[in-house]
Amino acid sequence: MKLNTKIIEAICFDVDGTISDTDDIYVDKLERILKPVQPLFKIHDLNKLSRRIIMSMESPANFLMGLPDLIGFDRQIYAIMDFLSKNIHRKPREFKVVPGVRAILDGLSENYPLSIVSARDERTTREFMEATELDQYFQFGAYAQTCKHTKPFPDPILWASEKMGIPTERCLMVGDTTVDIQAGRSAGAQTIGVLCGFGDREELIRKGANLILETTADLEKAIR
Repeated sequence: MKLNTKIIEAICFDVDGTISDTDDIYVDKLERILKPVQPLFKIHDLNKLSRRIIMSMESPANFLMGLPDLIGFDRQIYAIMDFLSKNIHRKPREFKVVPGVRAILDGLSENYPLSIVSARDERTTREFMEATELDQYFQFGAYAQTCKHTKPFPDPILWASEKMGIPTERCLMVGDTTVDIQAGRSAGAQTIGVLCGFGDREELIRKGANLILETTADLEKAIR
């Protein structure tokens, strides 16, 4: 079904690969790791190989992230992860915003209520949003433990819809992976898949995305 722009009254955004240029960060890191062995394996395009490896991990990673939620062990897992991240010394995180996203959020926030719908934990999501000063554009945030279930379940989108005071069918879910599209459709929202992250065009289409964009930066033009 084609995107009906006339009924959109609120927008929900995924973070990794949609707002945060996470895939490029991972590709750059993997490229640096593989650099010393490039001559041994006669790898001609190291960036292309690194990107292919990262993209191939998207579906298994989504499954593993959702597994604790499915078996009802998510709160314990996130509590352990939160404890470790607070008590183990780690390097400063690298933050990178998808090019053009800041500009479109500036425009969209004047016309629509915006919410974050992420499978990330709240602390690290807020850390990214505050460090990049993107938090000013969003009224609400649904994180890994905000609802009983996270994506691909519809719960966080239904929660965001209620908080924004907009019927779910008039909300738009924007994300780069199949779990974003699945969650949006299950909630009754329209969905847009973006290709600037971890997702594959054909996978996003098969899951029922109403529209596919090359990058989140094209969103404002697409819905107007």
